[in-house]
Amino acid sequence: MRKPLLIAAILYAASALAADPSSPNAAETAKRPNLSHIQTALGGAAPDAVSPTAIPGLYEVLIGGQVLYLSEDGRFALQGDLLDLSTHDNLTENRRDELRGKAIEAVGENNMVVFAPDGPAKYTVTVFTDIDCGYCRKMHSQIAAYNKEGIKMRYLMFPREGVGSDSFDKAVSVWCAADRREAITKAKRGENIERKTCDNPVQAQYELGQKLGVRGTPSMILEDGTMIPGYVPPTQLAELLARNKDAKPAQP
Repeated sequence: MRKPLLIAAILYAASALAADPSSPNAAETAKRPNLSHIQTALGGAAPDAVSPTAIPGLYEVLIGGQVLYLSEDGRFALQGDLLDLSTHDNLTENRRDELRGKAIEAVGENNMVVFAPDGPAKYTVTVFTDIDCGYCRKMHSQIAAYNKEGIKMRYLMFPREGVGSDSFDKAVSVWCAADRREAITKAKRGENIERKTCDNPVQAQYELGQKLGVRGTPSMILEDGTMIPGYVPPTQLAELLARNKDAKPAQP
């Protein structure tokens, strides 16, 4: 008999992804629900964090970057978005944005391939990219136009075919190149680049993308943690970033 979708998702997240060290510890919460059922589903592993919600008897549970909800007796788990109808806020998506923003910040720009404007950047966008993805290549062919709009573009590697694939090996070669910006530009043009290996963050970045819910490339993470899947042309992206900045302040 197949596991329910929720349990399968829990098991995948828990087995593939490391806990976020910046998340609050479950032991620090004033009151905890019964975790026996969910820990059984996790094969004995504990969730990354548990905290009470505004709804009495309902707890937020963080598992591998995913947000779930658990009843106080630990019997019922909910997978979906929690909405505050008085403020029209999507509390779950706000939490996901916060987690994504912290996770990207923890990576550090020194572990990314960065294309920045000549002057001060108006916006910073972190892009999970695949060397062989058609729309990733189209996006990179316009990198100067993104920079002209004042957008700093920071690449994290997400070879969609997984660890050990040809795209994965190309991403490693880019990272190990003497000039990563030149190497990724050539690779995205379809040109051959020297195959190299070295200590690299490609697998860690791929796993981070999975943890944050990346399912395709390009996937962009804005400064406030908002995720935008797919290709957006330079001018439209600048307009979207301006609207987003006005509508939703960046996370502290």
